[in-house]
Amino acid sequence: MRLFALFFTLLALLATVVSAWEKEDHEIFDLVTELEVAEGKGTTFYSFLDVPSTATTNEIAKAYRKRSMVLHPDKNPNVKGIHERFARLGVISTILRNKESRKRYDFFYKNGVPKWRGTGYYYSRFRPGLGSVFVFLTMLTSGLQYVIQRINYKRDLERIELIVSKAKSAAWGPKLVPVSGRRKVRINLGDAHDEDGSIVGSKHVDMIVEDSHVYLLEPTGEKHLIDASTATRPSIGNTWFLALIQSLVQKFTGKNSSHTTETASSLGAHDKKGAVAPDVDSDDASSSDGPGSDASTSRHGEGQDKTAAGARMGPTVKAGGMRRKVRRR
Repeated sequence: MRLFALFFTLLALLATVVSAWEKEDHEIFDLVTELEVAEGKGTTFYSFLDVPSTATTNEIAKAYRKRSMVLHPDKNPNVKGIHERFARLGVISTILRNKESRKRYDFFYKNGVPKWRGTGYYYSRFRPGLGSVFVFLTMLTSGLQYVIQRINYKRDLERIELIVSKAKSAAWGPKLVPVSGRRKVRINLGDAHDEDGSIVGSKHVDMIVEDSHVYLLEPTGEKHLIDASTATRPSIGNTWFLALIQSLVQKFTGKNSSHTTETASSLGAHDKKGAVAPDVDSDDASSSDGPGSDASTSRHGEGQDKTAAGARMGPTVKAGGMRRKVRRR
């Protein structure tokens, strides 16, 4: 909506500028057009009189007298268009010798003369460049796309409402008296058409009506709620240009996050390789074995085995008040 507000604001400003032209302005516009047609494109009032734009009123008067002797009809008999050129010279001289009218002309001389379009003059201070054209087309196409989104959203809501109504009618009856519990129904979404537009059959879907909710039943057994939230709401962010920017940003940020994830994964794998194994071997001095040389020998052998295992497994660390051995994998 902001895009449309901005668009209509620009149109309003343009209409204000167009309606602001006065009769004297239109006379200048017409005279500039006639002068360029007769004398060549780019000819200005000053170049026609052969004076600079900073010329004084006296300099303009002298230039007019000099130019009028050259363009006088009596000195140019049988010259086509000489009367029009001489009359145009007098009008131009009058405009430039008048302070107010010269001020009007100087404004358009510096900023550009409005172009004639259709039924009036439309002001243009500069020729649009590639960037201006791109911005205009982007705003125009994005605005049209947003309008289409709103149309599709309204159409989807109507279709959803129709489908929900059909499902409830099939489950509750034509009078739509709510029935508690869960009911499975099969409804017709409409005729299916082929590429030529011919009807090739009807499309039926299974739905579940449970209390006031309607669900679409998938062949896999999954069900999806069908309501107004199913339709995609129109959003300026979903227009092609903003969507493209978001996609590019996500692409670059996704690469960075992926790289970070890979780094974290490699670090995690490294940590796992050097992690503490939870194998606990208690080294309590007490034992249930009774005294005897066999037991002592057994303990001595077990001690040697544990020493060898410890050499293989690495140094021991303490965790939670118990001795744990780090197992190298």
